[in-house]
Amino acid sequence: MAKNQLETLLKFEKDKERACIEQLQQAENEYQQNISRLQGVADYRLEYMRRLSQRAEQGLDSSTYSHYHAFIIKLDNASEQVEIAMRQAQALVAQCKAVWLKQRQKVQAVESLKDKRNEKLLKLANKKEQAMFDEIATQQFIRRKIG
Repeated sequence: MAKNQLETLLKFEKDKERACIEQLQQAENEYQQNISRLQGVADYRLEYMRRLSQRAEQGLDSSTYSHYHAFIIKLDNASEQVEIAMRQAQALVAQCKAVWLKQRQKVQAVESLKDKRNEKLLKLANKKEQAMFDEIATQQFIRRKIG
C-alpha cells in the first residue's frame, strides 16, 4: 500500500474515532444528567414528604391528604421514568464504548501498518545508502591500485 494511501486511511480512521469519542461523551453526559434528575426528583419527593408530615401534625383534611398523596404518586412515576431513561443511557454508554474500542483497534492497526511501512522504507533507504558508500569505496580502491 502506498504511503499516501496509508496516510489517507489513517486520517479517515482517526476521524471516525473522534466521532465515536464524541458520541461516547454525549452518552455519558446524558447518563450523568439522568442521575442528577433522579436525585432531584428524590430530593423533591423527600421535601414534599416532610411538608406532608408537618401538615399532618397540624391536622389536615382528607382532600388535602389526597392532594399530597396524588402528587407523591406522580413523583414516584416520574422517578420510575427517569430510572428507565438512566438505564437506557447507561446501555448506550456501554454500546458507544464498545464501538469506540473497536474503532481504536482499527486506528492502532493502521498505525502499525504505517510504522512497518516506514521501517521498511528506512531499511531500503539505508541499504541503498550503504550500496552507494560501498560503490564509492570500491571506486577509490580501484583508483588507488591503478594510480
